[in-house]
Amino acid sequence: AKCQCKVVPRERTNCGYPGISAAECKKIGCCFNASVPSVPWCYNPKKRKVKKVCPNDPYTRINCGYPGIKPRDCTRKGCCFRAHPAGVPWCFYHRVVEE
Repeated sequence: AKCQCKVVPRERTNCGYPGISAAECKKIGCCFNASVPSVPWCYNPKKRKVKKVCPNDPYTRINCGYPGIKPRDCTRKGCCFRAHPAGVPWCFYHRVVEE
């Protein structure tokens, strides 16, 4: 993603070898920006920021518990609990989404 390449020049960490081309740099999953001299032009992207969310669509829930699990036991396992609707898991796993 483009936003992952917005790294201030002094914080760039080298990713590649001296004289690497922009195409080669991008092919190995790195960022390339040759506008600032004497800093790495081929550099590591920023780590992606992710967060855990409880999915809204009840039909995409992935079961994390067992029939009759108590809300406290479900959340203690690190899962989401919603006691509705019928016929879908009430204790279910988080989804990881990019911020």
